[in-house]
Amino acid sequence: MDYLPVFLKIKDRPCLVVGGGKVAARKIRLLVRAGACITLVSPVLCDEVAAVVKRGTVKHLERGFQDDDLAGVILVIAATDDAAVNRSVSELARRQGIPVNVVDNPALCSFIMPSIIDRSPLQVAVSTGGKSPVLARLLRARLESFIPAAYGQLANLVDEYRQRVKDRFTDVEQRRYFWESILQGRVAELLFAGQEEKARSALQEAIDDVNTQRAPCGEVYLVGAGPGDPDLITFRALRLMQQADVVVYDRLVSEPILDMVRRDAEMIYAGKQRDQHTLSQESINELLVRLAKEGKRVLRLKGGDPFIFGRGGEEIETLASENIPFQVVPGITAASGCASYAGIPLTHRDYAQSCIFVTGHLKDGSVDLDWEKLAKPAQTIVFYMGLHSIPILSRELIAHGLSKGTPVALVQQGTTPDQRVYIETLETMRDLPAREQLKAPTIIIVGEVVQLHEKLSWFGKQP
Repeated sequence: MDYLPVFLKIKDRPCLVVGGGKVAARKIRLLVRAGACITLVSPVLCDEVAAVVKRGTVKHLERGFQDDDLAGVILVIAATDDAAVNRSVSELARRQGIPVNVVDNPALCSFIMPSIIDRSPLQVAVSTGGKSPVLARLLRARLESFIPAAYGQLANLVDEYRQRVKDRFTDVEQRRYFWESILQGRVAELLFAGQEEKARSALQEAIDDVNTQRAPCGEVYLVGAGPGDPDLITFRALRLMQQADVVVYDRLVSEPILDMVRRDAEMIYAGKQRDQHTLSQESINELLVRLAKEGKRVLRLKGGDPFIFGRGGEEIETLASENIPFQVVPGITAASGCASYAGIPLTHRDYAQSCIFVTGHLKDGSVDLDWEKLAKPAQTIVFYMGLHSIPILSRELIAHGLSKGTPVALVQQGTTPDQRVYIETLETMRDLPAREQLKAPTIIIVGEVVQLHEKLSWFGKQP
């Protein structure tokens, strides 16, 4: 982390702006909104800054910068078009221990100005450390659409009732659970709908209701984490990741996604790979039940989609039989994510009118599949967990009618920076494990659509 993010309280405090152009105008607007007492030093003003000065919002010194302009100020912004002046302001300010920002010159700054989403009192700041202000603004624009304007009202409402809630719930965990239910429930929705009085009434009712304390039984969130790229998880998944007390996660969940989980959540690894299970499936099912009965909110985080070769159905069957509340959040399955990132459309009017997802590793360890159904023309087959069955897949598909030259793609660690795509045929794929050190997770795509990879490939490195 190159910079420590902080929020400065500068209301009624003296701040200096050097420069009177359009860039200075943007900085002045921010300082005015923060309530600063602004002194502006510049011999010339642009129209926007001149209008601010005319309103009496800032004190204007119509001249160039002088060393004693720094006397008594707590913050300085240099925004002139004179590099020598900007450097002089920076050196003098830093020598005196005054925070200084030189616009568009991070090397001369002791602090930088982030892009801001302002829902006062809620504020979100986005920064690239001065590397790309345009990128920061683009990120801010995206965040603006996700954060309703009423979040500021919601923050004020929470502040108004904080002491009452603290008096009502003496336990820290109870208070956290209460506020999470309020901020994600009916009270927040009423406020977002413009019904502030009803929101206040609902909040007071929740405080007064003895049943708002943590229930003895928790809940399980069965969440698909997608194929690896954290950008592919859903908003709902992210929300549940941020409120879980315990996370039970699999080997295929990538580190960047685990980094998005609530920092103080308990993490339990339940990773599985061929013939090596940290916990058996039965043990995982029992663990989820036990944790929920302890009153915890349990995030069961699985790679891909939990209902597509993810054993999600087996896990929630146990929860249902034990009357444990649960939610299921789908994720992008590996076939869809990896094929897209490899530039291989699973269906295409010229090549494939159907697509079949198949596991290459059955519960009993066999590969006893309906080969006649799989070996059909004009269809795409995607094999999950088929890495150790490559010779069998090759032999049986050819034996049941597919051409030896049928294109095959093996996508290893798809959607991640380590993605590799190997293009083979049904005949040559059987020798690939001897030529390359393949490792899971790898999906196998069989069909004429693989021909499009060379034309449509857009992501990652090729072997």
